[in-house]
Amino acid sequence: MSLVQLHHCVNAALDRSHVVHRRDFLRGISAAGLAAGTLSWTDLMTAQADELRRRGMACILLWMQGGPSQFETFSPKPGHANGGETKAIPTSVPGIEIAENFPEMAKAMDRAAIIRSMTSKEGSHPRATFLLHTGYLPTAAVKYPSLGSIVAHEIADAASQLPSFVRVSGRGQNSSGGGFLGVKYDPFDIQNPSLPPNNTRPTTELARYERRLDLLGRLQADFASAAPQEVGDHKQLYERATKMITSPEMKAFDLAQESDAMRTAYGESAFGAGCLLARRLVESGVTFVEVASNGWDTHADNFNRSKQLAEQVDRPFAQLIQDLRDRGMLDRTLIVWMGEFGRTPNINARGGRDHYPRAFNVALAGGGIRGGQVIGKTDEAGTAVTDRPVTVTDLFQTICAALKIDGNKENHTGAGRPIKIVDGGDVVRELLT
Repeated sequence: MSLVQLHHCVNAALDRSHVVHRRDFLRGISAAGLAAGTLSWTDLMTAQADELRRRGMACILLWMQGGPSQFETFSPKPGHANGGETKAIPTSVPGIEIAENFPEMAKAMDRAAIIRSMTSKEGSHPRATFLLHTGYLPTAAVKYPSLGSIVAHEIADAASQLPSFVRVSGRGQNSSGGGFLGVKYDPFDIQNPSLPPNNTRPTTELARYERRLDLLGRLQADFASAAPQEVGDHKQLYERATKMITSPEMKAFDLAQESDAMRTAYGESAFGAGCLLARRLVESGVTFVEVASNGWDTHADNFNRSKQLAEQVDRPFAQLIQDLRDRGMLDRTLIVWMGEFGRTPNINARGGRDHYPRAFNVALAGGGIRGGQVIGKTDEAGTAVTDRPVTVTDLFQTICAALKIDGNKENHTGAGRPIKIVDGGDVVRELLT
């Protein structure tokens, strides 16, 4: 089978959402190649992966650690006691209102979509954070990979000199990384987006550095037969680090190369710097960037704290959408804004809201998301989903579909156990163009 024929078979396996389904893919190539024994299964999966990578998709996750209140973000309830003092404001889309804390996102509403009917059963920070990062609950038996690791595994360019998955300003609540996919897909962590990453330049001249690596490789070879997994992981880490720190592409991490006007457009917060860095990284070929905003666990003084946090997040979120659009990158870059759950409709004695996974919201933009719409709703009091409930697995299937990934694909653990990227759930089709 020629490369042209193989390319045609891959394209024929794409549904209207451009997701490659393995069953359709095999049906298209079986007679021409697989049945004839001219192509191996590895060849076919490599071709499918290469097709996805050529599409150049990327994802930016804006993670609101602690669980943002839906009432003070994108699902206000003005006029009801549960809505508290938060007012709603109109947006650029007639009929859609969001909390007054997000005036810049209100202007960008025609390019964003809101899910107001997210629902889960997990109200514990560690478990819910893990669930919203992996699509699975934590178990002792399987180390599930995070969404960033999965996306990097499926569609990242292996030839890229930069990490395929970068995490900015996270505080460690999310312990998930590459999981059973391996250390190659662990995130590269950055705590201060305004500064270049620490320890990313060789401490000696390149020739001497390479000689040291050669010596390390020969020393490791002595232990490889006794501990092949550990030696292999260690070698991968060094190879990845070496490729990165010797690459001219490392300038993508340097915000000083941006104009003062652009840095001002993203705002003065660390989160704003993180969003600007995310745009630079995606522009330079990084596939997945997670930027965290911390402090959304508003058990006390919810209204003031939510307003302060929103002031740090609103402008960068809206500017990221605009910046990507101006650069022709929005259609291939999915932005997901979310936290691990929402907050209680009832306001507690400390003026705060407690954990509430039963009904919360998520916002999405770019990456084939049809903006200017709201999916689902809750009752008048905000206590229960009354229309179009969306589960975590539904959300993950939708994210995969937007990124042209088959959420039902199985990857295998080191022990050979098949694990689906997403176990169940349905794509929220109305979100996709």
